[in-house]
Amino acid sequence: MAMISEFVAAINQIAAERGIEKEEIFEALESAILVAYKKEKYADLIKTYEEEEEEDENAPGSNLSVELDRETGEFKLIATKEVVEKVKDEEKEISVSEAEMISSTVEAGDSVQIEMPLEDFGRIAAQTAKQVILQKIRESEKDAVISEYSDKIGEVFNALMQRMQKGQVIFEIGKATAYMPPEEQISNEFYRFGDRYKVLLKEIVDSQMIVSRADPKFLIELFKLEVPEIESGVLEVKSIAREAGSRSKMAVYSNQEGVDPIGSCVGQRGIRIANVMNELGEEKIDIIEWDEDSERFVANALSPAKVDNVEIDGETATVTVADDQLSLAIGRDGQNVRLAWKLTGFKIDIVGSGGEVIKEEDLEEIKEGLEKETNETSEEIKKEKEEEPKTTDDEEK
Repeated sequence: MAMISEFVAAINQIAAERGIEKEEIFEALESAILVAYKKEKYADLIKTYEEEEEEDENAPGSNLSVELDRETGEFKLIATKEVVEKVKDEEKEISVSEAEMISSTVEAGDSVQIEMPLEDFGRIAAQTAKQVILQKIRESEKDAVISEYSDKIGEVFNALMQRMQKGQVIFEIGKATAYMPPEEQISNEFYRFGDRYKVLLKEIVDSQMIVSRADPKFLIELFKLEVPEIESGVLEVKSIAREAGSRSKMAVYSNQEGVDPIGSCVGQRGIRIANVMNELGEEKIDIIEWDEDSERFVANALSPAKVDNVEIDGETATVTVADDQLSLAIGRDGQNVRLAWKLTGFKIDIVGSGGEVIKEEDLEEIKEGLEKETNETSEEIKKEKEEEPKTTDDEEK
């Protein structure tokens, strides 16, 4: 008896330490032990019913239940049987004469509950109990970790790279496991096992921590770590446009007179921006001064190009630049002007001093053309490799 009571005491202790409801453990034990018992006792019959979504009343063992005494820790296997005049199914029916031995007032059509002989039920119960308790401990640990991090979404953590799994990078943050899907990775980065990386905790989905290095917010958080003026609110990040791994533009504004927003982000001898760029590898970062005057903001956003004039009509900004600034304003593959659109929210048409007009549609065509060209080139290389004559060992010799 003492040993059995110890079992309940152990469950009570686990429940208290892990913050799990003990009734939840008891119910999980009853349910899991019943499933394990039915699987072993009706191994051959139960396969027919496995595909059924709901419990079939004709399924083998469907009239059985398990009860765990909350005080003694004793398990009982209970069968509910229908009282009938003539027994056809001994598993689920009991004759009136037999039922009267349990209760003198029963009659046909009633149901009675009978405690079943245990056979090797005790062994099944012990094995299953261990599995259920371990599973509950794992679940509670996972829940505790998730609740610990649920109010830290948007923060940057140092994460240890553990492994790759179906294109995802699996990281360890403290005791927690975090996942970085392909779309949250920087495309030209290679993640090495055992290395540490800064990651942004982006969201928690179905108890899974999703982290990112490609999200624009990650860049803002990296600057917060390096630039105390952003953290304190002296400087404000007004908008950001990012093509992760390649180039970003960040618009900042100073709320305090005499504080230079660009100088503060760059730091003395460029140390602050250098620290951020070291974390991102090859990504280039332009710090832009935000201006409430939209025309000035658009001109700033096209940096490093020098802009002669900006005219805004609705959602379109027409920008005039000297011919020698045209390619700089557009940028490689149209990237500079594309990031400026994202940063300012205006469609930008660029006009050279010679009258040449580069519209948004032209840049989209340039981009599509370049992508098509790149895809065709890679297809050709692939085709050439496939068509190369395969030499035999004898020919090589």
